[in-house]
Amino acid sequence: MRELELYKLWLENATEDPDLVEELRSIEGDEEAIKDRFYRDLEFGTGGLRGVIGAGSYRLNIYTIRRATQGLADYVNSAFKDSAVAIAYDSRIKSDVFAREAARVLAGNGIKAYIYPELMPTPMLSWAVRYLGCKAGIVCTASHNPSKYNGYKAYGADGCQMTIEAADRVLNAIEKVPMFGGAKLVGFDEGLANGMIEFIGQDVIDRYLDEVAKQQVHPELTRTAGLKVVYTPLNGTGNKPVRAILKRIGIENVTVVPEQENPDGRFPTCPFPNPEIKEALALGLELCKTVKPDLLLATDPDCDRVGIAVPDGKGDYVLFSGNEVGALLLEYICKERIALGTMPDRPVAIKSIVSTDIASAIAKEYGVELRNVLTGFKFIGEQIGYLEAAGEDYRYIFGFEESYGYLVGSYVRDKDAVVGSMMICEMAAYYRSKGISLLEAREAMYKKYGNYYHGIANFVCEGAAGMAEMAKLMASLHADPFKEIAGYKVVGLADYEKKVDTDLLTGEEKPIDLPKSDVIQFRLENGASIIIRPSGTEPKIKAYYTTISATQAEAKALSEKIAADFKSKLGF
Repeated sequence: MRELELYKLWLENATEDPDLVEELRSIEGDEEAIKDRFYRDLEFGTGGLRGVIGAGSYRLNIYTIRRATQGLADYVNSAFKDSAVAIAYDSRIKSDVFAREAARVLAGNGIKAYIYPELMPTPMLSWAVRYLGCKAGIVCTASHNPSKYNGYKAYGADGCQMTIEAADRVLNAIEKVPMFGGAKLVGFDEGLANGMIEFIGQDVIDRYLDEVAKQQVHPELTRTAGLKVVYTPLNGTGNKPVRAILKRIGIENVTVVPEQENPDGRFPTCPFPNPEIKEALALGLELCKTVKPDLLLATDPDCDRVGIAVPDGKGDYVLFSGNEVGALLLEYICKERIALGTMPDRPVAIKSIVSTDIASAIAKEYGVELRNVLTGFKFIGEQIGYLEAAGEDYRYIFGFEESYGYLVGSYVRDKDAVVGSMMICEMAAYYRSKGISLLEAREAMYKKYGNYYHGIANFVCEGAAGMAEMAKLMASLHADPFKEIAGYKVVGLADYEKKVDTDLLTGEEKPIDLPKSDVIQFRLENGASIIIRPSGTEPKIKAYYTTISATQAEAKALSEKIAADFKSKLGF
């Protein structure tokens, strides 16, 4: 049994971390537990690594971190000279340990490591890479996953998560590194002393906040609106930078949810620290009953996503989806930049293919080119890079994903909840100055462009058997896609793996000009659509449902009907 041999190897060699030693001893004789930790290696892709913290090759620990960083170092040294790499980390368990281990390996390979002295948001890693002229970046985070997870995101010199080509080269380098003894290391203090490791200074943080503040459309509004905000960083990295930017733009009345204010990788008040999930906002919503704010903001642990809730006018608060906030921000930015004369020529907005199609109608209304890209903010960042290469990054005005990720401005190449929080507050202040609530603004948007409803379903596939089932299911859908769903005929099929979009009524085929991806879209005769794809960061398949109807209630009912039948067809 290969897994048992690996287990014994780890038992003999993984002695530097007492937690790993204890875990390995506790599973002795448990074949299933051993298999789950050793049946495969954590896969390094464009999202880096993500997995459960613990012992084994299929876990996040100092040894898998060192091995991955050695591979990254080998890639950087082969591609560049006199290189530097920036490092950030969030509040997750062992994130600080993993970040320092990465710095030790980089320094051991002659690569300068710049590391933040305390936890920082993921977008601030993207900023540091570009600001400090680094050739790569690392952030230790698992974003919004449960507390048992951690991760290792790798970035390129452009501040985006690594491209497929670069990630493949890093993976090839990693595979040549032995798990034990394969990484070159120096002591962390030794690296600081000889200058190969350097803490990132306050000036880098200040310049980042300067760039965020520059993205305001109406800077004066937030200083005079008297906006009252309840904010929760969900025990993550957003606490300092979000509060700093709100204070900088004149929003002083900010109440922070006390139980979720300070960093805590256990996330004791919300098992799923994800602003997409209402349960994560429960304490914030409870505090709203007392404070009665104009807005509730919630950022995820690495502060690249932000969710909101607004008063419903009846004493309660309503959550907005990422699609709704993204669409509202797009319209606000378009409308007001045109009114102020600050809209660039040939403006460009960018969204992922799974994000709301109402954005297409908004972009058309204001003469904005809307680009659709694959899921993953790196593809939005990539488009900004193309514009920059042509000397036209000024054309970019906004990018968003339905999963609560937004970016205004090209100063970073990742979604940024700091600028997202700022712009949401500005938008709320703007509508307040017009005597309109955000709820009313949302209803006006639906009245103007149509009642779009978006549902999401997650089908969890844990462990080795689950991963195999995911692959089998997706292969089946590519080979033999559904002909009807919930009684509605499938009239269009976009297969992003085959890179072909087919009109099933006419037989016409059009090429999909995007990188190959394991994604399928079904378009139904009633105008509804379903997109299905495996998650790139979690052991689950995600389905996205879009329906359009005369009212939100009707669109929601239709979405639920389609989702129920689709789930049944998938066998879940």
